[in-house]
Amino acid sequence: MTERTTRPTAARKRITETIRQLHELIAALDRRVPHVERSGEASIARAAAALRAETMKRIADLEQEAAAIPVPTDVG
Repeated sequence: MTERTTRPTAARKRITETIRQLHELIAALDRRVPHVERSGEASIARAAAALRAETMKRIADLEQEAAAIPVPTDVG
């Protein structure tokens, strides 16, 4: 395998792993149960919602980046 084929593959793997981790973050945010009786809970819920939205945008950006990586072809 040449550097020409391993670099795109490595980049795609890094992006895929990052996307997986971001999905885990979203799942954790979605599992969180708001405690309305607690002081400051509304602020925490808003911050969590904003983080979730930013994370979804980052996932979309990474998916576009991964799609732009050329798929290596075997030369031989």
